[in-house]
Amino acid sequence: VVTGLEMFHKTLDLGEAGDNVGVLLRGIDRDQVVRGQVLAAPGSIQTHKEFKGQVYILKKEEGGRHTPFFSDYRPQFYFHTTDITGEIELPEGTEMVMPGDNTEFTVKLIKPAAIEKGTKFTIREGGRTVGAGQVTEILD
Repeated sequence: VVTGLEMFHKTLDLGEAGDNVGVLLRGIDRDQVVRGQVLAAPGSIQTHKEFKGQVYILKKEEGGRHTPFFSDYRPQFYFHTTDITGEIELPEGTEMVMPGDNTEFTVKLIKPAAIEKGTKFTIREGGRTVGAGQVTEILD
């Protein structure tokens, strides 16, 4: 149960989608809450582990990868404030993805995330952004 909201150390009566707020919760221990979790009304969202995404892979000149990647590549996927490792499966007939490519592929996350069709994400590797995309289809 939410008992209060704060933003920049000021009490709020209302928080809206997109606001970064501090939430005072009753009936839950502090160690049960971690950054990246989603606060929502029961039953209003679902978590998923597998999706298709439309993606742009940054070129070397844009700060991205220097080399192509293949199926089974396992970078970090950032959705809002959470990051989760995911394994990429390229479509049949696609051997590799080059820096600068726009492509679609399937991602299998190692743990479920609160995502839906249209959710935007970034792909990071070794502390740098290597791609950006959007969920086009939920598969599980």
